[in-house]
This record gives sequence, structure tokens and C-alpha cells, in this order.
Amino acid sequence: MSEASPRGTYLVISEALRRGIEDGEFVDGLPSEAELADAHGVSRNTIRRALKALETKGALESVPGVGWRVPRGDDRRPLMERLMAVIEDDSLAVGDAYPSEARLCERFGASRTAVRRVLAQMEGTGLLLTVHGKGRTVRALPASAGRS
Repeated sequence: MSEASPRGTYLVISEALRRGIEDGEFVDGLPSEAELADAHGVSRNTIRRALKALETKGALESVPGVGWRVPRGDDRRPLMERLMAVIEDDSLAVGDAYPSEARLCERFGASRTAVRRVLAQMEGTGLLLTVHGKGRTVRALPASAGRS
């Protein structure tokens, strides 16, 4: 990167990687963090932030011992959309228990970190309520659920 970006360097890199994923440039996986850092002229921490941003959106997944790769499967929606759809897909109503982090990780093949980030966003927007020791419950229905 020759100039600092007002948007955040990691976001610029994240967007470039996302375009590469869409263009089929990274079919067998991404280069190592070190290689990406060299290619973009930034630190590995900046690369990690870019990769985590893509992971949160569901565009990448971290595979222990392998590295970062494009998730396999038909559902390429961002993780946020897929977790919000759980409410409708599982016919959950306000007050119903929301699936645990472990079940969501298994169901969507996502890391616990990515799932936790999205759950925190859902809590922040008022869709979920967390009671420590009791789990999460549905607090409101998403607008896309089409219920009144």
C-alpha cells in the first residue's frame, strides 16, 4: 500500500481479496498471511484484520493446519444473513431459545469467533437476548421474517 486509506487499510485489502474470491482467483485457498502481507506491503496484523472481516461475512473460513479458504457449500450468503435466517427456518418465536454457539458452528461450518461476532451484532440490534448461564433467546423477529 503506497498511501494510507481513510477507510482503513485492512478494509481496502479485504475488499480486494473479496473481489479475488468472486473472480475465482483463490479456488484452492489463499496465500499465507506472510505472502499476503508482502504482496500488499502491510503487517500480518493488518492482513489478519482483513481476513477476519471476510470470515465474519462468511466469505472465508480458517481451517486449522490448512490456512484460509473459500467455504465450500451452496449457501454463500454472509454469516449474518444465515444466522438471522435461523429464526425463520427453525420457526422460532419471541422468547424461544436460540441455538447454542456450538450448534451454530457445526451447522454452518464457521469458527466460534465468527459466530460470536455475529451473535454480538444480533444482540446489539435487539434480535437476541443473552442471559448468562441460560443461553440466548429470540427477543424480536427480523424484518425479513414477514411476521406481524
